[in-house]
Amino acid sequence: MISKNTVNQIIENYLENTGYYLVDLNISQDNRITVEVDSFEGVSLDFCIELNKYIESQLDRDIEDFELEVSSAGLTAPFKVVKQYEKNIGKEVEVLTKDGKKLTGIISSVQPESFILQIEKTIKPEGAKRKTTVQESTTFNYSDLKYTKYIIRFK
Repeated sequence: MISKNTVNQIIENYLENTGYYLVDLNISQDNRITVEVDSFEGVSLDFCIELNKYIESQLDRDIEDFELEVSSAGLTAPFKVVKQYEKNIGKEVEVLTKDGKKLTGIISSVQPESFILQIEKTIKPEGAKRKTTVQESTTFNYSDLKYTKYIIRFK
């Protein structure tokens, strides 16, 4: 089986100073290598082809055969790395906590271990006749979440 560390190092060497980052790398028992990359500007098909060719040139099929797939991180797929949170600052996301709470809000800031989500709530203040909308900031640790996904809205 091809070593995940070997492939990871090949990818990181190629991505260095490109603005792209590795989102996910999987290698199955039968050497099916799946690579997901992303960048703050998006990922072109040409870049995926270039990275695929580079990885292939660094591995020897005569020693060990493999199947290789390089793609961009899915637009609606759950976030896997902190840089995806950074990319989506100011954008609306859906969060599902490990205790089953589903929330929607806008990412306002990102730290290495957590991020802050601006959640819009409608409340009725005591003594008021009408409900008002308020912004509430909530901090989430990545370890407390099942997933975070980007929300696509068509207007």
